[in-house]
Amino acid sequence: MAKADGMSAAPVLEVRGLSKAFGGVRAVDDVHFAVSSGELLAMIGPNGAGKSTCFNMLNGQLRPDAGTVMLERRSIVGLPPRQIWRLGVGRTFQITATFVSMTVRENVQMALISHHRRLGSLLPRASSLHVAEADALLERVAMRDQAERVCGVLAYGDLKRVELAVALANEPRLLLMDEPTAGMAPKERIQLMELTARLARERGIAVLFTEHDMDVVFGHADRVIVLDRGRLIAEGTPAEVRADPQVQAVYLGTGAMYGHDA
Repeated sequence: MAKADGMSAAPVLEVRGLSKAFGGVRAVDDVHFAVSSGELLAMIGPNGAGKSTCFNMLNGQLRPDAGTVMLERRSIVGLPPRQIWRLGVGRTFQITATFVSMTVRENVQMALISHHRRLGSLLPRASSLHVAEADALLERVAMRDQAERVCGVLAYGDLKRVELAVALANEPRLLLMDEPTAGMAPKERIQLMELTARLARERGIAVLFTEHDMDVVFGHADRVIVLDRGRLIAEGTPAEVRADPQVQAVYLGTGAMYGHDA
């Protein structure tokens, strides 16, 4: 896959020496990587490799024991998740986190209200705030025609699109996606990742995503990093990582390198 323009510039996210232990177990051990504007970087590894712990440190849910996390040359270590979000870090989750009783538009409006720091305006005028902006985001993820449906009745693939629109509400420079295609049908997986790649390149968003489906990883990532037992064991293009003997050994017997890993 061709690299996006501008990748030679300073990275949006730069991680150096990131480490975290729980008791005597090193969940993340001296991990380093960077993600540039418009780039899709996949983080893969077997269960227990440290992917979720790494994500939670980047998002502010966990504080690292050591290391630096720089967002556009600014340290975000120790900042709470809300402040990191306001600095331009969006996140989607393995299990969708929408308000099921609210409409598609209202979910996006809530994120926009928070982004514009108008939480004091929630009642009684919330439904009238940022309508056009919400609809524009829904148009970007092909959900404008379902704006007035409640999220509780949507198909799972459509919920993932709504969550992506919510994640874009704070105009992120960095988007963290935790297993974005989990639970989706194969065709939906391809469509969501193609949409993500297009938005990343159009808006200059750096994307870091975890994923178990190797077809998604090798079909859509610009680069791949591989964790095993908390350590970084490989980094490179999808072709380089696929051919790496150590990566093949880690995944031996799972089928993950050559097909779907449930």
